[in-house]
Amino acid sequence: MANPAHDTEGVARSQPGSGLPPRPANFVEQVLAELRKVVQPTRQELITYTVVVFVFVCAIMGFIFGLDQIFKWLMGLVFGN
Repeated sequence: MANPAHDTEGVARSQPGSGLPPRPANFVEQVLAELRKVVQPTRQELITYTVVVFVFVCAIMGFIFGLDQIFKWLMGLVFGN
């Protein structure tokens, strides 16, 4: 059987097959350990990521709009105006 998994802070997870539910304290310790790993983006990274997301969303909106116009035109041909 494999060893129990540990996060980077060494907090043991609940033992499989122990029959006991995981302790809430273990969960909180694991969440805090993960939050310590979070790296805040710099201002330039944040601006870059925001622009990239905005451009991508606009491109997808344009694509969906184009498909909608094509389907509208096709439905006009099939069913008439």
